[in-house]
Amino acid sequence: MNRFIPLSIPNFGGNERRYVDEAIDQGWVSTGGAFIGRLEENLSLFLHADDVAACQSGTAGLHLSLIDCGVKPGDMVIVPTLTFIAAVNPVRYQFAEPVFIDCDDSLCMDPIKLEEFCKQECDFIVGKLIHRKTQKQVKAVVVVHIFGNMADMESIMNTAQRYNLIVIEDSTEALGTFYTEGRYKGKYAGTIGDYGAYSFNGNKIITTGGGGAVTAAKADTVAHLRYLSTQAKDDSHYYIHNEVGYNYRMTNLQAALGVAQMEELPDFIERKHRNYDLYKELFAGYELGKIKEFRKGTYSNQWFYSLEIDMEKIRGTMGDIIAQLEKGGVQTRAIWGLIHEQIPYQNSICYRIEKARYYSRCILNIPCSTQLTADDICYSADIIKKVLGELSR
Repeated sequence: MNRFIPLSIPNFGGNERRYVDEAIDQGWVSTGGAFIGRLEENLSLFLHADDVAACQSGTAGLHLSLIDCGVKPGDMVIVPTLTFIAAVNPVRYQFAEPVFIDCDDSLCMDPIKLEEFCKQECDFIVGKLIHRKTQKQVKAVVVVHIFGNMADMESIMNTAQRYNLIVIEDSTEALGTFYTEGRYKGKYAGTIGDYGAYSFNGNKIITTGGGGAVTAAKADTVAHLRYLSTQAKDDSHYYIHNEVGYNYRMTNLQAALGVAQMEELPDFIERKHRNYDLYKELFAGYELGKIKEFRKGTYSNQWFYSLEIDMEKIRGTMGDIIAQLEKGGVQTRAIWGLIHEQIPYQNSICYRIEKARYYSRCILNIPCSTQLTADDICYSADIIKKVLGELSR
């Protein structure tokens, strides 16, 4: 049987089975039970946040944030185009309009173009940013920390404060990433803006199977997010609901997994760093591609590793590369298709999309599971180099 190195799989080497069995034995398997509160408390302590609400997904956390901050039909929300579509869809859930901004070399939102859009395409009138052409209010910005790499939050927050924009951090890939210097030294991804959402999908650095979490700058805001996530229930005995709520609460079974995974998170991040460093060493000076760096002045969880391939030297497409690597037993994936080019968003407003087009064609995500051994990484690097060599011009 041929060797196979998966892209990113969960690591269940701790107390996962014990805690799930405990939840089952207690009969608390749905959206009530002690493990939900334990996970929320553990996340709060880890992130140095006042409160965190566990929910069904990172997408749910983003949607709850948009609801709470008052994004309404017809409003505009600035979003990146180089991201997973789940970062953008919640804008449409609110019948609001996304405005797509380019990335910089970190793959995260370009803060310079964000500032330019606000200054050159909008007017700031009585505390509101109004898009000049449509006369719609630009109310918020969704910042995605791509692959665990922190966006330039100092610049983005400066712009947001200047134009009274709400900042929602999509930290679904960045649990554990924080600043090590500068204005936000010690602040974790998701705790700098007004809201922060996290994902615990199966391929994330910790998983609850599905699931996610959301936090906010104010504890009473998190309480409202939690309230909305449980169908906005005001009286559990007589089923009184004073707002429209959502079935977005995490289950106790999911939370049991999450409590065990949080115990392992520091070790998972250490493994990510060790494996990333080996990849860097193996691809140092390689003429057909380079491993992307993470932002200086931050400590990243280094969730996903990106190989930037010189496609000018390659015959064929990224699809050809991925298919050949699969045959060699190495699972990889391309970065996402740009969201503004997807059918639901082709008529949306875009602002100077340039670098995102380049990176969408040349980024290859390579195996990054926390179970990888040094031998697995060396094997993956050898197969990648072999395939790229065979496809080189």
